[in-house]
Amino acid sequence: MTAKLTLGLAVGAAAAVAAAVATSGRQATTPSANLTAVPGIKVGHVTLAERPTGCTVILVEAGATGAVDVRGGAPGTRETDLLAPTNTVEKVHAIVLAGGSAYGLSAADGVMRYLEEKKIGYPTSGGPVPIVPAAILYDLTVGGRPDIRPGSACGYEAARAATAGAIQEGSVGAGAGATLGKFAGGGRAMKGGIGSTAFTTTAGLIVGAIVAVNAAGSVVDPRTGKPVAGVRTADGRSLEDPFALVRRGVLQSAPARENTTIGVIATNARLTKAQAQKVAQMAHDGMARAIVPSHTPSDGDTLFVLATGGLAGDANVGTLGALAAEAVTDAILRAVRAAKGLPGFPAVSDIK
Repeated sequence: MTAKLTLGLAVGAAAAVAAAVATSGRQATTPSANLTAVPGIKVGHVTLAERPTGCTVILVEAGATGAVDVRGGAPGTRETDLLAPTNTVEKVHAIVLAGGSAYGLSAADGVMRYLEEKKIGYPTSGGPVPIVPAAILYDLTVGGRPDIRPGSACGYEAARAATAGAIQEGSVGAGAGATLGKFAGGGRAMKGGIGSTAFTTTAGLIVGAIVAVNAAGSVVDPRTGKPVAGVRTADGRSLEDPFALVRRGVLQSAPARENTTIGVIATNARLTKAQAQKVAQMAHDGMARAIVPSHTPSDGDTLFVLATGGLAGDANVGTLGALAAEAVTDAILRAVRAAKGLPGFPAVSDIK
């Protein structure tokens, strides 16, 4: 069945909370708009009309050093082995984040077709081959039509729609069917979504993140320690304390593999693949701070890194990793706060 495509273009707001993170040169950071603050990065969403699902494409047509770190126990990914520091190909041309479970990985085919038409890719004797890693989240049970899921057409249209402007957040693209707060069972989940933020230092270093939140766990603001979205109380009107639930041993695994938080960190720093992988590893700290519990056997938590190399000089990987973790946390908070509720899955704005 061919699904109708609704383009989610750039209409989002400016970034989240400012963070004062010291770098090695003691340059304070200031918040920037979103992932597209990194020159050369474009983002496009497509949201399917027939049910809440879709895909999000992060384009870097000039190529960027790529890396990935997978922490969840149930990932759905494509081309992640290629990104290992020991393997040959250095540059990535796009990353795809999609709903639809493993079916959604086919959205990357459409992005490859889009890039092939522009003659962008890894040079080979048979012509350029676009390098397009991807990760998916599980949303097949949302909206009552599991046969509707993002495919090649979704990826192509999202790539075609990608811009370097503001990014729409919430219930769009890969976040359209995202939900969270499922680890306690009992139909007390809430609506997840997709969010983005970025930080820029006075030295010109930019580190941004875009994250689609479809977690088993609840989202917590680490600055206050209070839950923002996730497992609701039995009456559905307020939120359970996820730390208390974890300490009581409340962690239902069934149905397994139906969650996953996925995202991309981008920076204008110049990194090797090994350095980019270390940034991806450190960035997961931001997920662990904001999602309780995170990296469970029922999640496929995956973060990619794209380093465009536009900023001259050697990168301080520790600074980059710390900023990446901050950006991931803020993107997660923005994702759930911008989400719109669905039947059975209220949004943050619906909980009084």
